[in-house]
Amino acid sequence: MTTSSRTPLGVSLVDGGANVALFSSTAERVEFCRFDEDGTEHRTELTQRTGYTFHDIVPDVTVGTRYGFRVHGAWDPANGLRHNGAKLLLDPYATAIDGEYEWGQALFGHDMNEPEQIDETDSASAMPRSIVADRSFDWQGDTRLGTDLADTVFYEVHVKGFTKQHPDVPEEIRGTYAGMAHPAAIKHLVDLGVTAVELLPTHQFVQDSTLVDKGLRNYWGYNSIGFFAPHNEYSSAGTAGQQVAEFKEMVKALHAAGLEVIMDVVYNHTAEGNHMGPTLSFKGIDNASYYRLVEGDEANYFDTTGTGNSLNVGHPTALGLIMDSLRYWVEEMHVDGFRFDLATTLTRQDGEAEKHSAFLDIIHQDPVLREVKMIAEPWDTAGYQVGGFPADWSEWNGKYRDDLRAFWRGDEGALADAVQRVLGSPDVYEGSRRSPLCSVDFVTAHDGFTLADLTMYAEKHNEANGEDNNDGES
Repeated sequence: MTTSSRTPLGVSLVDGGANVALFSSTAERVEFCRFDEDGTEHRTELTQRTGYTFHDIVPDVTVGTRYGFRVHGAWDPANGLRHNGAKLLLDPYATAIDGEYEWGQALFGHDMNEPEQIDETDSASAMPRSIVADRSFDWQGDTRLGTDLADTVFYEVHVKGFTKQHPDVPEEIRGTYAGMAHPAAIKHLVDLGVTAVELLPTHQFVQDSTLVDKGLRNYWGYNSIGFFAPHNEYSSAGTAGQQVAEFKEMVKALHAAGLEVIMDVVYNHTAEGNHMGPTLSFKGIDNASYYRLVEGDEANYFDTTGTGNSLNVGHPTALGLIMDSLRYWVEEMHVDGFRFDLATTLTRQDGEAEKHSAFLDIIHQDPVLREVKMIAEPWDTAGYQVGGFPADWSEWNGKYRDDLRAFWRGDEGALADAVQRVLGSPDVYEGSRRSPLCSVDFVTAHDGFTLADLTMYAEKHNEANGEDNNDGES
């Protein structure tokens, strides 16, 4: 008879079912909730506990099983506790997620009119489901490409936007992983001369209520909830786990054309927001382990991201989640590296940015992760850290963008700074004996001007976006 184990976290198929494991240092009990096609829910309590991990062998779990968790415990927001057994929660380790959110009171652990009070409306009918995905795949000898930084040209690209209107890509796969893998799309990339595609966020993300209420969508994807799951809306083959194989096929096709795959990843925060945000996963599982809370005011979240919360990288469970996710995308999905959104937040263990933080040190020592490209967006809302990351890291060099643009506009005194950028920013990197290859030089990105607008306008003109020209960089 198979015995359950506290590792690995998440759902792992075994003979007759699955080993299910969920970490929570504050829960009193945990239920695994399996759903039939018609929505009927079957609950199984995880009866084993090792340390702070609840685990058990659950029968009748197979590829394609839809599931979630209910985590029971104290509701005491003033002390950082937000357990609510009425809320179905996504598995932090789910490799696929299916369905959408139906925004309303049910998705919030608190009463929206009285935030200190618990809301006991069941959320299952309003929540997506975690999916047990088929992890088998024939890579046909595919391996990481390992292009030298000196020869690397990154091309930031949006999976949906890149092929959504491409006339040579079949309409049924436009805007999907399969669209990115189509020969017409790949030919365009190869003809450009780039060596790597940097995919804008493809972790499962949330279409938040603020946008949905306005009839808008979250195009960019910087609102993650599933750090192991490819975003389901970019799949042409289906969303009940098929997105995993389709993502792998895309990577294999890009590699075959000599193109590396870099993921833009958002580990600094999640879509659960602040104390007024929804309860979708981490908040209801172990709020204080996964999020940084304000010391002495644990009902509120310490936020250096501008999104309402920051992941608690000072806690081994949150840090372990990030590392497990990174290794999964390298080993299981064959990606070649990562660009870390607001990377400085990930170095703030106790508030200050630390060059020798646990996050950076673990990556440096990890035999899998230290071999792939690591690129920092070296700032957050609390500080600008260009030049402040370790020697093995590359950095988005915002100074290059800003100084080259100033020179193009003819700003007074811009020439001297522009020269420093073209020479590899020695004023930024030489003092710490870092190579110019640490600098990822760019002039346009998703949060600024298009290349055409950069050369035509002194100020942005995003009036058509419906946000009074307040979005994006100036």
